[in-house]
Amino acid sequence: MKGLVVKSTGSWYEVRQEDGSVIQCRLRGQFRIKGIKNTNPVVVGDFVQYELEKDGNGWITTIEPRKNYIDRKSTKLSKISHLIASNIDMAFLVVTLKEPRTSLGFIDRFLLAAEGFRIPVCLVFNKIDFYSEAELKVVKELEELYENIGYQTLRTSTVTMEGIESLKQLMQGKTVLFSGHSGVGKSALIKAVAPEMDIKIGEISSVHNKGKHTTTFAQMYRIEAVDGFIIDTPGIKEFGLIQYSKEEIRDYFPEIRQYNNCCRFDNCMHVHEPGCAVLKAVEEGKIPSSRYLNYLAILQDDDLKIADWKLL
Repeated sequence: MKGLVVKSTGSWYEVRQEDGSVIQCRLRGQFRIKGIKNTNPVVVGDFVQYELEKDGNGWITTIEPRKNYIDRKSTKLSKISHLIASNIDMAFLVVTLKEPRTSLGFIDRFLLAAEGFRIPVCLVFNKIDFYSEAELKVVKELEELYENIGYQTLRTSTVTMEGIESLKQLMQGKTVLFSGHSGVGKSALIKAVAPEMDIKIGEISSVHNKGKHTTTFAQMYRIEAVDGFIIDTPGIKEFGLIQYSKEEIRDYFPEIRQYNNCCRFDNCMHVHEPGCAVLKAVEEGKIPSSRYLNYLAILQDDDLKIADWKLL
């Protein structure tokens, strides 16, 4: 029998059957000894084959091939990745300038991970009602920066409901992922899109203080209003990258990739090579300096050199 994993708690998985009902499933131990280099062999969004047991629960026997996934470095095991979700049509990275503050380094690392599978990403600047004029100016600069690269952006507020209808339109008929730091308002945005859903929201509406981890496990919701699925994920503190070669990192920055065939050397890594078209583009302001500095930091796996914005 075939089903869709809609919740993972580490040892048990909720699987949506073809009739829409959900059953509890466990994983056969054999999956944990097949050289899998991630902490969670089954992830929300996976299509699986399972067998029913007499007690009404199931055993997952097969994991169907994934069309894509997003992963990050495990926080406890530096050489092991942690899968966030799979089979995603679009990702929404929820960003806030303060309480909590999302760094440009975090944004660029997430975008790189999504670019590896060509997963479209929309940067959602949330809590837009909470910002000063100076902070709104920063939001505008960031929107222009990332839109010029080719990424979509959207301003939202669950207080004024700004951007919620546009968010619904972008989600229509898709399986989408919501990600970001804890407290940026992911669950609140999902609740705004689908008020009928029983989604727990943390204490983030009172003057927008930092939120607690209201989402403990990744979970997928069927949203009738948009004829699609939403994957809500636990807040991510850091977004470490583990599986990418230096050449992949180079190619997953779209604004850098477009110059790959313009350099003097075919294998140019755009660091210090003579005749480098990327270095020239950075000097001329055609490539944002923050993005280039973050490219270098990721290339060298150096978190200390990650470029960030400064509030004006």
